[in-house]
Amino acid sequence: MISQKMEGFLQNNSAIRAMFEEGKRLASIYGAQNVYDFSLGNPNVPAPKAVNDAIKNILDEEDPVFVHGYMSNVGYEDVRQTIAESINERFGTKFGSENLIMTVGAASGLNVIFKTLLNEGDEVIAFSPYFVEYNAYVTNYDGVLKEVPCPGPDFLPNAEKLAAAITPKTRAVIMNNPNNPTGVVYPVKIIEEIAAVLEAKQKEYGTDIYLISDEPYRELVYGDVEVPYLTKYYRNTIVGYSFSKSLSLPGERIGYLVIPSEISDYQNVYDAAAIATRILGYVNAPSLMQRVVARAIHEKTDVAYYDKNRKFLYELLTSLGFECVKPEGAFYLWLKTPMEDEKEFCAIAKEYHLILVPGSSFKCSGYVRIAYCVSHETILRSEDAWKKLAQRVLTR
Repeated sequence: MISQKMEGFLQNNSAIRAMFEEGKRLASIYGAQNVYDFSLGNPNVPAPKAVNDAIKNILDEEDPVFVHGYMSNVGYEDVRQTIAESINERFGTKFGSENLIMTVGAASGLNVIFKTLLNEGDEVIAFSPYFVEYNAYVTNYDGVLKEVPCPGPDFLPNAEKLAAAITPKTRAVIMNNPNNPTGVVYPVKIIEEIAAVLEAKQKEYGTDIYLISDEPYRELVYGDVEVPYLTKYYRNTIVGYSFSKSLSLPGERIGYLVIPSEISDYQNVYDAAAIATRILGYVNAPSLMQRVVARAIHEKTDVAYYDKNRKFLYELLTSLGFECVKPEGAFYLWLKTPMEDEKEFCAIAKEYHLILVPGSSFKCSGYVRIAYCVSHETILRSEDAWKKLAQRVLTR
């Protein structure tokens, strides 16, 4: 018998992964070129050449015992310092190696910090729609996830709704900016309003409330859109970052936590997070990839490629009569379904070999998420399928 906790996770297995597996099944029947899988946020853009060069050079130039060996749980000091200096240069912060912990991607960073902060019954607030795994991460450490809805058409957090949701048990608020699944970027004004609420509630209850900034899509923004760096607006902010999207390295699982010296109980939080990496089984982030991202710290993925997909798909779908949120960041299109049950819409779309993820997976019914990080050729080939789908569901 498996544990009761795992029974719950099994029953609520990620719909994103389920749709991805369904896409593979259909591809085996009809051919991959005839299936349009928009389910998984798996970058189609290759990693920058400098990343591959760094891997080769490190293996040629550095001591293999050192490269493949253990280091401090928090990661190599020189790598952490390099990343800290890059953050300081970009955002005017003052971090050092002592403020960073290298993690196994953003997901492990979130698990590490929840393990560090949460006692049984502590509450974490998330703005819905939100990434499907947040609830599993929080409940895994006996916390309780509370939702503050961000309804359309703008899907922006509301400070008053946040204030109403905070209780003496609130331990953290998690913010994903740019947002998965909507593609919305939360502007400075919203951040300032949220920071003011958190400051007031800390004083009211005499507690510490941490703002956890989940930032795997920070680099994927379009036009002149800017993503605020949250440590500049709220003292008790902890940042989780991943190179999965910024360098197209989702399978390498490399990222970091920023734990500023200014947060409440900094030293205990940092030291506990360092221990959490070990007791959760990560021990440390992948050794080789730590050294790679330090060498490739100034590299960027090809955002223009995603922008091309974004514009084409948005213009196609809106011209067909669908209502969509025009994404400012990330690589997802958030489409309002013409019927109330978005799962029915996904089932119909699948008949045309379009693989989409229902919005209920992100705690927002009536929408679907379309991951446009696929090849541009896939989007072009899917045009006829979208037209057939629109003709069927928009002419009822």
